[in-house]
Amino acid sequence: MVGQLLLGLSILVILHEFGHFIAARMFGIKVEKFYLFFDAWGISLFKFNYKGVEYGVGWLPLGGYVKIAGMIDESMDTAQMAGPPQPWEFRSKPAWQRLIVMLGGITVNIILGIAIFWVITLKYGENYTPNDKLLYGIAPGKIGRDIGLKPGDKIVSINGKHVKYFEELTSSKVLLSNGVLGVVRDNKDLNITVPSSILNELSDYGISEFVRPRVKFAIDSIVPNTGAQKVGLAKGDSLLAINGQAITFYDQVQPTLQNFKNKQVQLTIKHNNAVKQVSAQISKDGTLGFFPKADLPEEHLTYSFFGSLPVGASMAWGTFTDNAKGLGKIITGQVKASKAISSPIGIAAKFGTHFNWLRFWSLVGLLSMVLAFMNLLPIPALDGGHAIFLLIEMVKGKPLSDKFLEKAQIVGFVLLIGLMVFAFGNDIMKIISK
Repeated sequence: MVGQLLLGLSILVILHEFGHFIAARMFGIKVEKFYLFFDAWGISLFKFNYKGVEYGVGWLPLGGYVKIAGMIDESMDTAQMAGPPQPWEFRSKPAWQRLIVMLGGITVNIILGIAIFWVITLKYGENYTPNDKLLYGIAPGKIGRDIGLKPGDKIVSINGKHVKYFEELTSSKVLLSNGVLGVVRDNKDLNITVPSSILNELSDYGISEFVRPRVKFAIDSIVPNTGAQKVGLAKGDSLLAINGQAITFYDQVQPTLQNFKNKQVQLTIKHNNAVKQVSAQISKDGTLGFFPKADLPEEHLTYSFFGSLPVGASMAWGTFTDNAKGLGKIITGQVKASKAISSPIGIAAKFGTHFNWLRFWSLVGLLSMVLAFMNLLPIPALDGGHAIFLLIEMVKGKPLSDKFLEKAQIVGFVLLIGLMVFAFGNDIMKIISK
């Protein structure tokens, strides 16, 4: 998990900083350092010099930087700024060139995100569940039930538009846009509005507790040393009832078992085409010990080399806009910051403990777009803050004072450090509370 996180962040940081590096060199601006991670207090794990640039790896894995001569940046090199401007320095170049340099990292992150989703789409295509083939409707989890959904409901529209694929129900147009779900229940039409605060509940319980397809099932595999194994349940068996309560759909199993934690129950099962009853022990967690097999209807879409580009670009752009919507909800108080902001600790958990090519690159692509969005924010010390100051300079016709830029950089650092402390503390508290 840690290895995947470090590899993913390293790829993103190196390419982001390369965007600044290549743009600076393109305009003849001297770059003094290129670092992966921060060499705080001058301590680096590895470094070497090549053509006047110090390349290295710092010990503090919270990003990286390029030190551009004649620029007030992370290095806070005020001594250099005190001297007369040199033609190869950042401050000597026209504002439009400096703006391109500042946006170079964001540009590379956007290109990388699009490229990753493009290749993923080309290689794997897309898998969808046709909504009109879900004969038994949906199985709401805790979040779905809380907003008024019931087992067997058929969600046919979102904001008045027909739902073609089930995956649309867990998309941003529902979860981030106060979507109105058109529901058919017992042959009656009704509308259910998804609350603007739903991201708070999703953070606590996960997306699976919103809605899932309602399916019939058979037993697929058995967990060793559980009640299911001890009574001889096997792959292909069907579970028909628990203590006389009929079981037709998989979403009925867990709620029923929760009523019999650490108790014996009578199971009615179908084994080798014969119906019989067995007595099984339910665990203290309310589980029997099997995994289900449910045949969901699936539609697989494939794309050509160029046909996959707009699909991948749409995925990347969707990630970017979703982050903007999420930030808007935090600012307006609809979503708690503690529910929406994660540190590298939270990000690492998403990679999982085993390497999976598709999952790894999907997360790297997503994080690349997140990094582009975060760096675009108009906060001093971030690329977006520098860009705002340059735009102001272009409007005023003269640069802002070095003293102002230095103070702004310090304010930006304080804000970012505070945000980092909050994010790490938030994830640590989540782990402790669990």
